[in-house]
Amino acid sequence: MKILVPIKRVPDTDQRIQVLPDGSGIETDGMPFVINPFDAIAVEEALRIRENSTEATEVLAVSIGTETCEPQLRTALAMGADNATLILCDAPLDPWNVARLLKAFAVRFQPDLILLGKQGVDDDHGQTGQMLAALLDWPQATFASKIEFLDKRLRVTRETDAGLEIVRVGLPAVVTADLRLNEPRYASMTSIMKARKKTIARIPTAELGGAIEPRMELLGLEAVPSRRKTVRVGSLDELLAKLRDEEKVI
Repeated sequence: MKILVPIKRVPDTDQRIQVLPDGSGIETDGMPFVINPFDAIAVEEALRIRENSTEATEVLAVSIGTETCEPQLRTALAMGADNATLILCDAPLDPWNVARLLKAFAVRFQPDLILLGKQGVDDDHGQTGQMLAALLDWPQATFASKIEFLDKRLRVTRETDAGLEIVRVGLPAVVTADLRLNEPRYASMTSIMKARKKTIARIPTAELGGAIEPRMELLGLEAVPSRRKTVRVGSLDELLAKLRDEEKVI
């Protein structure tokens, strides 16, 4: 079995994010970048599937972007991914174009399962997995909090606003990982050193065919000041009164 795990390079959200003065983007000088946390969960789940599988299983990590994405791919290798590929692209990408490139990549490498994060923490689009499944005409299960293999099929527990929903899909399939699916492992120093020596394949975007077709335009970013404040109250009645008054203000 072959599991494809797309990963995205995103700013470390534990750091303070600053918008450029002209609103054209965020300040990246000195900003650390990491694997998108939901994609790290997807990598971990792929590794657990491989560890529990009775058949040979390969975990392939792929990222789309410039050479700056290499550290995140090496992190996936250090976690335990078997191979990594960088699709070279320096154009701005929206979920539609990411899905198109991943479709072309999947057609070439024929994975049995594509496992990725439900959304990127930088833009929160949450659309790539769904678009990819539609382009491939594969079944999909989004927001997965539990994945089980049953007779060459997947039993996926997904989190919705109304509670938990269980769906069954056949393979090949696209599954997007939610926060409670697992907790990603930390790579050991030995694994990190070994990952530095591994070869990362590179594929130019043009080799996959098709031109980038932007469907979104960024008009500008604006930092919104926090309205949070701390108020100490002396009783439950006072708390309820303040909550009621705050709601009227909003």
